[in-house]
Amino acid sequence: MTIINVNFPTGRISEKQRVLLAEALTDAVLVPEVGQFCPPAREGFQVHFTERAKDYMAIGGKLLSYQPERDVITINVLVMDGDWPNEVRKEVIENILRSLTTILEVPEPSPSWWVSFQVIEDGSWGSSGGVLSILDLLKSGVFTDEKIKAIQKNILG
Repeated sequence: MTIINVNFPTGRISEKQRVLLAEALTDAVLVPEVGQFCPPAREGFQVHFTERAKDYMAIGGKLLSYQPERDVITINVLVMDGDWPNEVRKEVIENILRSLTTILEVPEPSPSWWVSFQVIEDGSWGSSGGVLSILDLLKSGVFTDEKIKAIQKNILG
């Protein structure tokens, strides 16, 4: 279970770009999370796009509507506890920035594109009327054996 929230000024990302980003951002997290490219695992991912008027966003204490044009995008990634050492988090963030750069057709990421990565502690994620654990998902067939062992080691000790 993964949620990716993308926030941006109204009009910055077109519907066509959102279609491409929905899949690209899902895969940017999916492959490091399960250890392989596995399209059926996409069902456990949600991408939410939120447009905000420039007078509802601020940098440096000033509304964007009162500043020179800036390319502002924030992406917040929430994942279930699993195998997320710093090098895997780095891979996810770099995957996301690379996907944005490609799909938005810019030469490099803007310094105003910020990506945050948050791990939700095991036992703190609910769905389908109950509490879920990443351990419940390990027999789903989407995780590699290596990833299963790493997740079990991290969660169970």
